[in-house]
Amino acid sequence: MMEKACTTVLVGKNASIDGSTMVARNDDTFLPIAPHRFYMHPAESEVNETITSSQNGFTAKLPSNGYRHSAVPNINPAKDGIYDESGFNEKNVAMSATESVYGNPKSLAYDPLIPGGLAEDSMPTMVLPYIDSAKDGVSYLGKLIAKYGSPEGNGVIFSDKNDVWYMEIVTGHHWVAQRIPDDAYAVAANQVAIQQIDFNDPDNFMWSEGIQEFVETNHLNPDKTGWNFRHIFGTSTEKDRHYNTPRVWFGQHYLNPEIEQDPQSSELPFICHTEHKISVEDVGYVLSSHYNETPYDPFGHADDKDRLKFRPISMNRTQNSHVLQIRNNVPDELSAIFWLNFGVPAFSPYVPFYNNATDTDPSYSNTSETMNLDDAYWMYRALSSVVEGHYSKFIQEDIDYLTASQEQLRARVAEIDKKAADYSGDNLTEYLTDANHETVAAMKKRTMTLFYHLLTEGLTLSKLTFNMDKNL
Repeated sequence: MMEKACTTVLVGKNASIDGSTMVARNDDTFLPIAPHRFYMHPAESEVNETITSSQNGFTAKLPSNGYRHSAVPNINPAKDGIYDESGFNEKNVAMSATESVYGNPKSLAYDPLIPGGLAEDSMPTMVLPYIDSAKDGVSYLGKLIAKYGSPEGNGVIFSDKNDVWYMEIVTGHHWVAQRIPDDAYAVAANQVAIQQIDFNDPDNFMWSEGIQEFVETNHLNPDKTGWNFRHIFGTSTEKDRHYNTPRVWFGQHYLNPEIEQDPQSSELPFICHTEHKISVEDVGYVLSSHYNETPYDPFGHADDKDRLKFRPISMNRTQNSHVLQIRNNVPDELSAIFWLNFGVPAFSPYVPFYNNATDTDPSYSNTSETMNLDDAYWMYRALSSVVEGHYSKFIQEDIDYLTASQEQLRARVAEIDKKAADYSGDNLTEYLTDANHETVAAMKKRTMTLFYHLLTEGLTLSKLTFNMDKNL
């Protein structure tokens, strides 16, 4: 099932508070329940494996050698597709795929989508284990699209410790990619986002072979001057203005509150700058938001015409939210941290996992198909359901829990960084693997304490009650 409702945030290293690159996305699905797991795929050498998609029949032979990498797939790939979605490989290259985007009818008329091509469900499996840098990821995927074609529009994220690249595939074979400037951030939400392309700047732009000729031959550029990818290939519809542009507007509103913009504008900028240094918590706030402190908050007190006007960023069908952080102020062996949120982001914490590890805790790697509070996926979703069910009564306790978790998890990362100085090589990898497990255990204890407390408190809030003599 194609993920049609994601939101993306990208941060260059000089725009972040600590010199990290950060790429982040909400992985949304059509249904509220679609169990995912988080696991570490081992490195492979001299394998002979073919991938076949259960979704569109795409098939291809995988390279014989691949790097160790993390992934967050569906638990039943034979039925629901692989959808590895996001992760790091052992070279500290991150990939998150995909942000669904849509080409316009004019462009698709001349380069239609390829039904059996390389789709989101197979893309990370085909790419992440085999790339050595973010730019290499764009080039590698571009060659696959040229070979197999694309059956859908996709925005794909790549990063390493220096570069963040965003690639938009919009027709059967055409795409562009832009490097996010070091001092900039970007927000994307299910609509073609990239704007002006500079074909004389290959350090910051990449594109499919023949795309300029394709546009010129088929008279696709509506502008008198410039080469605006969004205008040429993208959409600007009523649905966009209720479903997509407001999410971009809110991300920019939060990070640049001094700038007045229209949430329904189709001309919101892709590349943005702010004097505010951006933290992991800032990115997490955007992805966990629902137009907080605006008339458009569905939990707010405005009229329904405002509260229900726009699709929020955080939803109950967000299956995971992640911030892939690559730090430049620590050794490479400690650099990559996968901040993973397995609940509804509005109500659940981002838990840090060091990438230099050989496996993940069983509560993440072995998710059950049905409710099981031993599983992280189900535990955090159960907490989210309880909080939302009595929102006005429980939200402050949930906020307090999230605030305390942020503090404690930041302190935990600092503690692990410090102790890691005593280890190297395989011993360091083993230490970080164990440290990840300890983080999971501490968060489970804290989360279940709140969950049981709220369940108990919820029993006193039943509407099936009546005040009477306590003896009757």
